[in-house]
Amino acid sequence: MLLWINGPFGGGKTQTAHELRRRLPGGVVCDPEHVGFGLHRALPPGLRGDFQDLPAWRQGVYEVLDLALRRHDGPVIVPMTVVEPAYFAETVGRLRETHGDERVRHVALLAERDTVLKRLTERGLGRGLKRESFAVRKLDGCLERLAAPEFAHHIRTDELTVPQVADRVAELAGLRPAPNTDGRLRHRLRRMRVGLSHIRFD
Repeated sequence: MLLWINGPFGGGKTQTAHELRRRLPGGVVCDPEHVGFGLHRALPPGLRGDFQDLPAWRQGVYEVLDLALRRHDGPVIVPMTVVEPAYFAETVGRLRETHGDERVRHVALLAERDTVLKRLTERGLGRGLKRESFAVRKLDGCLERLAAPEFAHHIRTDELTVPQVADRVAELAGLRPAPNTDGRLRHRLRRMRVGLSHIRFD
């Protein structure tokens, strides 16, 4: 099964994906951002816009995830913000057409604007929202578009912890993750480790 976790930048997609990977036997995280980063590195800096606008990104994401879903024996977990309906159709939609709705599940993590801004501030490494200017600029549009019916199922995360969000995602997909046995400190350390591993310097 493929679980595509959508949501605004700073909405908890990556943390939720890694929590699911930890608690679902055979789970693996396949992040389409890496396809985009590779395309950016192959282009002159002046041509590096939103990599989702590149047909090569959408085709590449489909091919990579199609391969993972065919060959990997376990849940394929995909944390990625996609709010353009046409791009959604070319990625999630194509995967559903190929593998069926039962094998390709999509959820959108939603929260109030203030909640997302607070989360972005927390991951700003002491620089507040300055480091997250792209995410803040995209926030309102993401929340508005993702609330549309075509991006269901929706999960409101304002009052939920990361393990609780992971439980909701797994429940919607009909999966049973291992129980979460982390205490508060271990949970915080896990979140910090995931956050640090996704810092980019290029």
